[in-house]
Amino acid sequence: MRLINHIPGRPGAVILAALPFVALVVAYTVASDLRLEANPQDKLLPAPGTILETAQRLFTEPDKRSKEILLWNDTLASLARLLGGVGISALLSLVLGLAIGLMPYARSALSSFIAVLSMVPPLALLPILFIMFGLGEVSKVVLIVIGITPFMTRDLAQRVMEIPKEQIVKAQTLGASSSVIALRVALPQILPRLISNVRLSLGSAWLFLIAAEAVASNVGLGYRIFLVRRYLAMDVILTYVIWITLLAFIIDWLLKTLSRRSFPWMEAGL
Repeated sequence: MRLINHIPGRPGAVILAALPFVALVVAYTVASDLRLEANPQDKLLPAPGTILETAQRLFTEPDKRSKEILLWNDTLASLARLLGGVGISALLSLVLGLAIGLMPYARSALSSFIAVLSMVPPLALLPILFIMFGLGEVSKVVLIVIGITPFMTRDLAQRVMEIPKEQIVKAQTLGASSSVIALRVALPQILPRLISNVRLSLGSAWLFLIAAEAVASNVGLGYRIFLVRRYLAMDVILTYVIWITLLAFIIDWLLKTLSRRSFPWMEAGL
């Protein structure tokens, strides 16, 4: 039997999924042991035990000056910026995608502009955003919006244009207006795609957020990482990186679960 026809069972799938993570942990542990054996004062690859101790301290012990647990403050600040930017992007891309996909005038006016906008490196606009909106929350949220909205808009518009013309014609025959067609015909078919786009854009959104926090912020996960790098505190940096990865995984899982429960006819396999 060909390999493409071999499908692992549930236990085998779980083991195969765990293997890369186990291999990564083993490789890191071996590399850390080798470096620490050669130089016990080495800070580049702290031992896994050191990272666990640091994580416990960061999650539970308050800062001596502020009397607050900095990691939780950083997490709340970053999540507020991330969810705000992604939420605005999802709403904008949904409205623009419906308009471009359904209305020829909107398509002629906006499709080329959105395509060109999607080619602009968002991080290159960061200094401009700081000048225009200041160093506060707005510039960070706007960077996320600019970074992921064009991609999501183009994909949703394409999905709307792929809706069979027969559905649009039948709706018009029954007397449906443009707004009714958008809300009752197109919207239910692109909502699953919107959730998939949000999931695919989360990585980019985190990248833009951390970059903005690193440049100008006084709280946030990205700010803290770039603050402690000058002290070569790799145990703190790795703890934050693992925490960011876990947060991203949880958000992705929640969106995947939402898609499966809200649209069971769609395969949310991404």
